[in-house]
Amino acid sequence: MHTDRRTLLQAAAALPLATVGANAAFAQTPATTPVAAPPKEVTRALAHYLVTAKYEDLPANVRKEGVRTLLNWVGVAIGGSHHETVDIAVSALGPFSGPQQASLFGRRERFDIMNAAFINGVSSHIFDYDDTHLKTIIHPAGPVASAILALSEMQPVSGKDFLNALVLGVETECRIGNSVYPNHYDVGWHITGTAGVFGSAAAVGKLLKLNEQQMTWALGLAASQPVGLRESFGSMNKSFNPGRAASSGIFAAILASKNFTSSDAMIEAKRGWANTISTKQDYNEILGDLGKRYEAALNTYKPFACGIVMHPAIDAAIQLRNEGKVTADQIERVDLKVHPLVLELTGKKTPKAGLEGKFSIYHAVAVAIVEGAGGEKQFSDRAVTDPTIVALRGKVNPVVTPGIKPEQVDLTIVLKDGRKLHRYIEHAIGSVEVPMTDKQLEAKFSDLAEGIIPAATIRRVMDACWNVENLPSAAEIAKMSVAS
Repeated sequence: MHTDRRTLLQAAAALPLATVGANAAFAQTPATTPVAAPPKEVTRALAHYLVTAKYEDLPANVRKEGVRTLLNWVGVAIGGSHHETVDIAVSALGPFSGPQQASLFGRRERFDIMNAAFINGVSSHIFDYDDTHLKTIIHPAGPVASAILALSEMQPVSGKDFLNALVLGVETECRIGNSVYPNHYDVGWHITGTAGVFGSAAAVGKLLKLNEQQMTWALGLAASQPVGLRESFGSMNKSFNPGRAASSGIFAAILASKNFTSSDAMIEAKRGWANTISTKQDYNEILGDLGKRYEAALNTYKPFACGIVMHPAIDAAIQLRNEGKVTADQIERVDLKVHPLVLELTGKKTPKAGLEGKFSIYHAVAVAIVEGAGGEKQFSDRAVTDPTIVALRGKVNPVVTPGIKPEQVDLTIVLKDGRKLHRYIEHAIGSVEVPMTDKQLEAKFSDLAEGIIPAATIRRVMDACWNVENLPSAAEIAKMSVAS
């Protein structure tokens, strides 16, 4: 994603708290907030939870969200598999890859598990279309699913064990992210990489059946590998970050499995991870209500392939377009009342390439009206140079308006015949409040995978994801998700 959900919320943190709104997904914690002394043994206590947590302990709603997280991730990994970024990574790393242990989603090549996890992590993030934990703007599945799907092709992993590890990995990275967000993000860290490595290490460590001491070391080795700076946004380097977090987590867990040691307090120590990379440390976010409160249940999925700050406007534009059967030639102008972040993050008026279109509110609204969608095809080089869309984006007028929150928009289409079509969006589709349905996730998956794997295979892969808990081997999903 992007100057996307992440940058969006990062910038929100820099604004006065009152302007951001009280919505939990956008809540911020001032850097000066007093923090209590850290509890003892944060790293070890987390490790103890991870090694003792069982699949049977997961509530039904958490299991279901874990399955939806998997389905969404597989779709975006296949969809991004032939982007130039992935082609370059495959070409560069191919000569150095070890045994052909794991699949590359949407492709024919096989790499060793560390390089496969890296490339699949890159592929899943390159479209900025992956899942998002809105409280931290972490994209949880990239670091975790990329790692454990690769591992599942090297050793037997049942579907139940896989889903348990996926949820525990997501839970770990999001809780650790909560403990330092937004301050950590504000100074420039890409939190999907820096927190994601913990999720990967925890999930892989769970499948390797690490004991408590080994898991403590795995988390410590993960803490030594923070990856990702926000300066990378808008370049191939951005998707490098979740990919590297995936492979680094495998690296940490495998070393720990052979008793490669680390400090037992690498998260909470005075010169440990949290104190080194953030001015905020809230360790209760890591340990509070473990096994009762699940951050993994709050994961969300993007219906539109761009920064989340534009999602409310796209949602409103598509609704009005469909209800009024509006065409571009009928429109006098489109007025939007928006939060300051919209122009700060997505104010490009004349994008020249698809990637730039992902950061243009003008393009996003225009293409939503013309094509009635906001998928990857709507943020392509083709779309940003389409004459009809280019003409319409010149009629899009976003205005910063007091009282409008980042997750809201007030949009009016003024027609040439004088009619006005109005829509106010409180929460856009894809939010926690208005989640994408299972059918919508399937439609997104099919759109991404079309032309990469056969239509019949698309259905089989989706069914396997939905049924992961009953699979004798989670590797089946990876093996059937490759190009024929």
